[in-house]
Amino acid sequence: MISVAEWKERVESEGALNCVEKLMKEVKKNRYNSFITVTEEIALSQAEEYEKGKLKGKLAGIPVAIKDNISTAGIRTTCASKMLHDYVPPFDAHVVERLKEEGAIIVGKTNMDEFAMGTTTETSYFGVVRNPRDESRVAGGSSGGSASSIAGGETVLSLGSDTGGSIRCPASFTGVYGLKPTYGLVSRYGLIPYANSLEQIGPMAASLDDLALLLEVIAGRDQRDSTNAGREFRFEFVEKDFKVGIVKEMKANEKVMAAFEEFVEKLKKVAKVKEISLPSLNYALPAYYVIAMSEASSNLARYDGVRYGYTLEKLDSWRKFFAKVRAEGFGEEVKRRIMMGSFALSTGYYGKYYLKALKVRTLVINDFKRAFESFDILISPTMPDVAFKIGEIKDPVTMYYADVNTVPANLAGIPALSVPLLEVDGLPVGVQLMGNHFSESALISFGKIVEERVGKVEV
Repeated sequence: MISVAEWKERVESEGALNCVEKLMKEVKKNRYNSFITVTEEIALSQAEEYEKGKLKGKLAGIPVAIKDNISTAGIRTTCASKMLHDYVPPFDAHVVERLKEEGAIIVGKTNMDEFAMGTTTETSYFGVVRNPRDESRVAGGSSGGSASSIAGGETVLSLGSDTGGSIRCPASFTGVYGLKPTYGLVSRYGLIPYANSLEQIGPMAASLDDLALLLEVIAGRDQRDSTNAGREFRFEFVEKDFKVGIVKEMKANEKVMAAFEEFVEKLKKVAKVKEISLPSLNYALPAYYVIAMSEASSNLARYDGVRYGYTLEKLDSWRKFFAKVRAEGFGEEVKRRIMMGSFALSTGYYGKYYLKALKVRTLVINDFKRAFESFDILISPTMPDVAFKIGEIKDPVTMYYADVNTVPANLAGIPALSVPLLEVDGLPVGVQLMGNHFSESALISFGKIVEERVGKVEV
């Protein structure tokens, strides 16, 4: 992994263009299948601009990779799907505009689960992303390429998106830092939608300082996103006697829990720690999937071969054309979620499933509100296991269950940060830090305190 500070040292001693040329050679090798599109010409051109003193800003000369569901003007944006395999957006997402304004060097578009639907990046039309910590294992999903590109030293910073854990899961599996911001802090303008009420673009990095820096750049006001909170973010270190709640309902397998419990014991020396129960979390996972799949079925209706996406040369009849385009253009997991979402919204089942899921979401929100009356931070293992072997997960239900600790934060719209503080059998596992709305500075500060005073726990 390369931190911002390390990259700046390299640039100072070797020159920006030379450093970027070396980096792009590694990116083009694509050892871990982290990238779908490599933007070598753009990166080298931006490096030349930097050397001429024309690139200014907080990220001037810093390489950044962008998840392939975030629109980039003139750069292919596929969502890792055959449906959009040749789509080139005519505009930049708000976060990409911010990156350019602050002088970032764009190295490529990262691999992901198709339309961000998955936990392992195995649903990608462009093949699975391999984990730099163990290439026989997945890098997690859906932002697997964004995480592996950092863990494998192919970029310095990257952007992911998180609908139910898609930043935090790969961060945990690859041993990097990943943050799902408060819903509305970062504009979703230009993010190709999966589930609008749940998803957020967020930063991934090799350190907490770098994570905070990238969040400062991408957060902020944007009138084009009606859900945008209209707030900027500036990191301020928070030093206080943190009250920490251990969420009883968030569990993991035996080895991960052993490491987590050892971590909690050490944490008691630097913070006030107490267990807390949030009963609604027992129902959060099924509620999340009903809501997410319902929104997905609506969002993906636009991909019909006429308005958007993969198309056919012949139109025999509209029904046959529409069916064939979607059958060929979407992968199995995407089709499964569309069908399940359509079913949940259908006449006779809307109240039984979708409305009930929304009621559970309200219970989850209320449980978190009560918890933050007594606690500053809530913690849990990010994932219930270490990174899976490639091909290990055979059934979708097992894959869905892997999101059990991450989806509650999306339902409640609160920020959640994965910090690589655990190691099990030589593989990383993140500790998830959750805070009240717009408490990103406190989460990052607490993460830094824990790293310094507690350190990593290995079992």
